[in-house]
Amino acid sequence: MPQMLKVLGIESSCDETAAAVVAGGTKVLANVVASQIELHSRFGGVVPEVASRQHLLAAIPIIERALTQAQVAWTDLSAVAVTIGPGLVGSLLVGVNIAKGIALAQGLPLIGINHLEAHIYANWLEGKEPPFPLLCLIVSGGHTDLILMKGHGVYLRLGNSRDDAAGEAFDKVARILGLGYPGGPAIEQASREGKACYHLPRAWLRGSDDFSFSGLKTAVFRLTEELRSSGRMNSPLRADIAASFQQAAVDVLVTKTVEAARRHQVQCILLAGGVAANNLLRETMALRSPIPVLCPSPTLCTDNAAMVAATGYFHLISGRADSWELDVRPNLRLG
Repeated sequence: MPQMLKVLGIESSCDETAAAVVAGGTKVLANVVASQIELHSRFGGVVPEVASRQHLLAAIPIIERALTQAQVAWTDLSAVAVTIGPGLVGSLLVGVNIAKGIALAQGLPLIGINHLEAHIYANWLEGKEPPFPLLCLIVSGGHTDLILMKGHGVYLRLGNSRDDAAGEAFDKVARILGLGYPGGPAIEQASREGKACYHLPRAWLRGSDDFSFSGLKTAVFRLTEELRSSGRMNSPLRADIAASFQQAAVDVLVTKTVEAARRHQVQCILLAGGVAANNLLRETMALRSPIPVLCPSPTLCTDNAAMVAATGYFHLISGRADSWELDVRPNLRLG
């Protein structure tokens, strides 16, 4: 039966090498991720060439481990789904070429997946069927998008970031404050020790569903430089700035999402992407939204292959498969 189809998912868009097996688009049989965070942290961000080389080393062992954990053989699989973009071109090429090799050798359909679409489908892995129409806020290191979804595969992008994505702003502010990499968890950790006592700017962009975080980032930079030049900067003040920045960013994300949800009369709000793991964002969205808010568990918010496999399943049952000419699309968008 279609709901029992098993899809192998492969994800290598940035600095995580991941493989997963998902049955029926909703049941995770295995989800294995090899992170490169420790490797890239010394540089304060992802180094594309280093990431590509690590994917080459890790991909096959990770795929084999996923099959073992799922207790499935190659013959049990119904398709191979792989991220084709957006992402780093070298990293994407590793995943796509390995997926092609597996699909060709095993005689399986090959399905290229939009990484942003996959983040949305992580919500189908939590045991609930999100009702349509719905609104999804995708917040990650490279994207801040508001997507109206009227059905499977039907997307309308209402807004996106005009400059820094939310996750990128978190990384840059963490660097300004000397909190380390990756910035999201570092800012959230520091915020627990601080108070949101600084009034930082919010870019509302009235009349638009777009976002902007560059002004907020610049305000943090100027405040930090002022405190350092006067010799007043210390750990408690650093925590207060982190908390104030996080509060400002979350305020804008939640307010604009809830306003768009009301305007388009959707049935629920989905959160997706790495920044969706932020507890303040999750809690504030649930508190302010008049409709249900769904969000994947933190491990499914960050890059993983289970979301790729789940998306591949829904494409598979719709009859879609790609040819061997499938190529990477580093600047791929959604909607």
